[in-house]
Amino acid sequence: MSDLITAIALALALEGTIYALAPGRMKAMLRSVLDMDDSVLRGVGLAALAAGVFIIWLVRG
Repeated sequence: MSDLITAIALALALEGTIYALAPGRMKAMLRSVLDMDDSVLRGVGLAALAAGVFIIWLVRG
């Protein structure tokens, strides 16, 4: 459970850093995400999911 809470906290810290350092660029990126086709967004999400699982697999074995 501790690992899950740590992972969520790390995700929040990274997201917060992006919003704090470059709020205008983040808004622009969010606008471009709204313009993406659902299939493209789904593909990007699946690729990110696969990369995350792969990295966890490498680190945790």
